[in-house]
Amino acid sequence: MPKRFSSGTAVVALVALIAATAQGEEDFLTSGTYTKDAACQGEAAKREDLRVRITGNKIESSMGDCTILRRNRDGRTVAAQIECKVPGDQVIMGDVTFTLRDDNAIDFDDQDHTSPGVLYRCAN
Repeated sequence: MPKRFSSGTAVVALVALIAATAQGEEDFLTSGTYTKDAACQGEAAKREDLRVRITGNKIESSMGDCTILRRNRDGRTVAAQIECKVPGDQVIMGDVTFTLRDDNAIDFDDQDHTSPGVLYRCAN
């Protein structure tokens, strides 16, 4: 049975947060490569620990692999339930939100508000 997010595991959700930066509001939560908390350029673009890859309903990061189980969009915000497999074969579930900003970055927050972050879409 999957565990609920705690403050220690909420970081995984943040990296899962992954779910997207915009090419416009209609493409919110699209497949692509992102960096967490740093614009995807220069050294930040090369750092694997900041990289987040999203394909369909899958999110891959250095913290673990996640599946987006459900998502619901309301304007510029997407609420999602995710399930992540983290090191040690532990499975965790939790609710996260992604909000499209005016600068096309994405604000991320987990259900406990312990690990907010920002995702920046990479050009490639």
